[in-house]
Amino acid sequence: MGFVYSSSKNAFFCDEFQASYETAGTWPGYFVRVSDEDYSALMNGLSRGQIVVTGKGGYPVLADRPALTQAELVSAAETERDRLSNQALQSISVIQFKQTNGRSLTPDETARLNRVLDYIDALDALDLTGAPDVSWPEVPGDVA
Repeated sequence: MGFVYSSSKNAFFCDEFQASYETAGTWPGYFVRVSDEDYSALMNGLSRGQIVVTGKGGYPVLADRPALTQAELVSAAETERDRLSNQALQSISVIQFKQTNGRSLTPDETARLNRVLDYIDALDALDLTGAPDVSWPEVPGDVA
């Protein structure tokens, strides 16, 4: 068993399954055979966060992942803010349910609700345009 690399698909194919690939119409038209040693090194590089790109003669080589653009950094920060906000909301869902249904809250529940809502307000007020340098608010112990 061995592997081949298709630069046009940026993918590896196990030659043991060539017949199945051909039946499915997915066997690459142009490929280079990759040694077992190189294949192992490429997979190890992927597990360390590197990427596979096409080198000379169509042979796969490792490269460092390109730095994220500012827009990608901001998007990642927005995703993190949304995750933290959802986590905070889930932590008070029972209290909110009680309140919505006219139940009285204990002083501890009211304090917890206010701490978490203040935290969510702080998350919503964040300026994420400078990501990844964001001053994230401290997560209240009630949220964990």
